[in-house]
Amino acid sequence: MARWCLLLAAGLLASFGPVESQFPQDQGFQCPAKDGYFADPDNCRKFYQCVDEYPYDQLCPSGLHWDDRRKQCDFKDVAECGPITTTPGPPTTEDPYKATSCDTANCPLPNCFCSKDGTLIPGGLDPSETPQMIILALDGAVNGQNYEHYVRLFNDTEHKNPNECPMRGTFFISHEYTDYQMVQQLYSKSHEIALYSVTRTRSGFKEMVGMRTMLNLWANVSEFEVLGMRSPRLKPGGNEQFNMMLDYGFVWDSSVSVPPVRVPVWPYTLDYKIPHDCRSGGCPTSQYPGKGHSNHSTREDFNRHYENNRAPYVMSFHTNWFNEANLIEGLNKFLKDDTWFVTMTQALLWMSDPVPVNQISQFDDWDCRKRKEVPPPACNLPNSCKVPFKPPPDVDKRWIPGTRYMGTCFSCPKQYPWLYDVDGDGGQADFFEPPEV
Repeated sequence: MARWCLLLAAGLLASFGPVESQFPQDQGFQCPAKDGYFADPDNCRKFYQCVDEYPYDQLCPSGLHWDDRRKQCDFKDVAECGPITTTPGPPTTEDPYKATSCDTANCPLPNCFCSKDGTLIPGGLDPSETPQMIILALDGAVNGQNYEHYVRLFNDTEHKNPNECPMRGTFFISHEYTDYQMVQQLYSKSHEIALYSVTRTRSGFKEMVGMRTMLNLWANVSEFEVLGMRSPRLKPGGNEQFNMMLDYGFVWDSSVSVPPVRVPVWPYTLDYKIPHDCRSGGCPTSQYPGKGHSNHSTREDFNRHYENNRAPYVMSFHTNWFNEANLIEGLNKFLKDDTWFVTMTQALLWMSDPVPVNQISQFDDWDCRKRKEVPPPACNLPNSCKVPFKPPPDVDKRWIPGTRYMGTCFSCPKQYPWLYDVDGDGGQADFFEPPEV
């Protein structure tokens, strides 16, 4: 597999995406800038998208507030309600590795892909020659509240790709409340396992490398097959995060939000500057050769992708807001002879070696019958571990000591695994060695 550190830039989660406004257009609101997203001064759920200094009002879903600092809808207890005044920071030294605009002549596949506006199809294929990829991305804890929904959704007999292989999804796993025996079952069924961090608060190396190690220790997921990650609340950590990904062997990211555009944006490597505005902040500005990025916007429907350039259509869901009936109904509408439900990594594998849709039966990376190694199934009688939870004193104070439960096919830990103690032995802090390149 060619190493695209393909940093998949996904748009806002379906659950966090804004809904159509219930308010009339507010002609009294004055845009602070020509373009951008800005909080309403009187209503925590309401915000404005300014386009050429004209405000379009929008409303966050029920129960969520607009966070003007992170420019997204979020839970009430973490969102900063109301307008946030920003001041320019002091001048900084120019980054010698600052990414420049795309140069297609010096960006050949399989290790580099870019286009000026992000809309070109890899390999120069015509849309009619391009398989429409659909990616199901689910983030959060996997446990008894949602596992059976996943089993029914990914029914091997009802939902299949044109090559008769069952569709598979990408699960971004967070630690707290996760049942690792269930994760192991998903992994053994060839679903892709990716990272959503230990605490769902940050995207640093302790969070992501620690989560990858936990998946290996408690769900028998190979660390070499955990290739991607998504930052909590889709807030990327800037160059620091992407440097960490480079150092610790990650291949792609799915955190960077892409604003609504008429023609969808294809995934791209980060050899060059990202071809769209960075709406959420924290996007990489340096070059990351061989690293990649892909996007989706949940407010744009499937037909916009299928009838334009057939960029991968990503359907993102938070595990707590998963609606099985509506999702299955939607999936049935998307089933076509030239649509394929694939994982994030499968999409990137096709991009590194584009194959026309009439030859896709010869594309081994999408053929379930040609997978060389299949993980063994999880145990039938897992341990249900009741263990003490003792968060380190220097982590966020929101974590209250107590008791936690954890399912696993392995022996129970002495205490609940957490940052600095992924094996739960209560001993010396963990040390993570970067992998050999």
